[in-house]
Amino acid sequence: MKIKFWLPALLFLALFFFYPLVKILALGVNSPDFLALTSLKVATGSLGFTLYQALLSMLFTLVIGLPAAYIFARYDFHGKSILRALTAVPFMLPTVVVAAGFNALLGTHGWLNITLMSAFSLETPPIDILYSLKAILLAHVFYNTTIVIRIVGNALSQLDPRLNNAARLLGANRWQAFWRVTFPILRPAIFSASLLVFLFDFTSFGVILLLGGAKFATLEVEIYLQTLYYLNLPVAALLSIIQLLCTLVFSILYSKMLTRTKYQKSAKMPTRRVKSTPEKLFLIFSIIILIGLFLLPMLALPLRSVTQIDGDRGTRDLSLSADYYRELFVNSRGSRFYVPPITAAKNSLQYAAITVFLSLLLGFPVAASLAKPTRLDRLLDPLLMLPLGSSAVTLGLGFIISFSKPPLNWVASPWLIPLAHTMIALPFVIRALQPALANIPQRYREASAMLGASPLRTWFEIDFPIILRAILSAATFAFTVSLGEFGATSLLARPEYPTIPTAIYRFLSQPGALNYGQAMAMATILMLLTTLGILVIERVRVAGAEW
Repeated sequence: MKIKFWLPALLFLALFFFYPLVKILALGVNSPDFLALTSLKVATGSLGFTLYQALLSMLFTLVIGLPAAYIFARYDFHGKSILRALTAVPFMLPTVVVAAGFNALLGTHGWLNITLMSAFSLETPPIDILYSLKAILLAHVFYNTTIVIRIVGNALSQLDPRLNNAARLLGANRWQAFWRVTFPILRPAIFSASLLVFLFDFTSFGVILLLGGAKFATLEVEIYLQTLYYLNLPVAALLSIIQLLCTLVFSILYSKMLTRTKYQKSAKMPTRRVKSTPEKLFLIFSIIILIGLFLLPMLALPLRSVTQIDGDRGTRDLSLSADYYRELFVNSRGSRFYVPPITAAKNSLQYAAITVFLSLLLGFPVAASLAKPTRLDRLLDPLLMLPLGSSAVTLGLGFIISFSKPPLNWVASPWLIPLAHTMIALPFVIRALQPALANIPQRYREASAMLGASPLRTWFEIDFPIILRAILSAATFAFTVSLGEFGATSLLARPEYPTIPTAIYRFLSQPGALNYGQAMAMATILMLLTTLGILVIERVRVAGAEW
């Protein structure tokens, strides 16, 4: 039976996903503080702000994303493919890199303030946007605009142009044809993109913690604070349960909306060059907005990591230097408890390697089973997608509750971190492998068997060369996800076993130019590694892969 292919992954899911969630539920229900007045006040306040910031973020993302989707779907212009690829990079960047990028651009010591202070001889930074709701909203737009561009842009490019032409022939003007013909067809795609953006903003953690601070306590941030700083696990459990229920509702709504998103594919909408002056102005303005939003934070980060500001005056003397990178190897304060940042990089690479191994080991049999799915496979498949709809912080809290007592007293073990990373990366790995395994021609295997090759030799000489690119893509997905994961790691990482994201957060949380510079240097390294991973994924991605 094919259940044997599922058994390792299901056991892993049961132990490291469902068991922690059950423990969270049990802790909350069995605690007298679970429904106490103070707990409910914390929960309602956090839930209210979480919904508020997610709704605002979604609306601003649509404001930027819908015009961008239109220009990519309808127009041809120089640099279109490069700009489109540029908009996809932020979605894969770790939250700490995004936070560091915006800090390097808009922070007190960021490039924009440096430039303005130098130009106008100012003594204090004129722009103070960090640690505010504005910074959170801006970062969420930076992160999620590509979702709107991809989903709505794809729907728009698949529209049958004959429908719009028929409306114009029947006497409708351009706006009437849009509202009565185009928009009703696009509406499911717009709603699907909106729900997905809202879901990501609802479960956002690193962006809010690093750019907003603890005063902007969403459910995610409040779970983190109640667990790590207040040691109030019952309240954290209540918040986790509320978040899981909300996430489940939004995920169901998204799935239902996705089934309604059907495109008219009989004739693909052709793209064209801009002709009229209003169209040219619209295109130029949109491109400037996209370049400013997506390129400037990513450029500001590496530039700031090699720039030193001389003295407290802050703006007069700038010099290029690699000192911040050299300091990553030095314990300048001579502390006995100091862990060099380079050690954090080594830890992250080790955790990522373990995550790749475990993800492929567990995901390969499942992907092979799903290549020719039976009814059982279709029933089990949604189970492995559940971790995508849950919070990484909630997962980390579940690990703390579940594995802190005998016989599973593993909370002090660094192994919990790659196990949590594997749980998050496993769905990506399965979805990357499945199309390649499904596309292996059966006749090749039959011909190999007729020529006398053993099943093992057939696998190595027929199957493996065909699926090698998919394996590389899946491994890179797992590696990249592990390298930048911050939510669960922020709860599970011990001081002696930091990762790159936790080290960046530590440096950004401490005052001083040296700490700030080291944060910029480490974030630049992480951004380069992640970008390299994205390029590898795009290079070796198999046609039909969902991720």
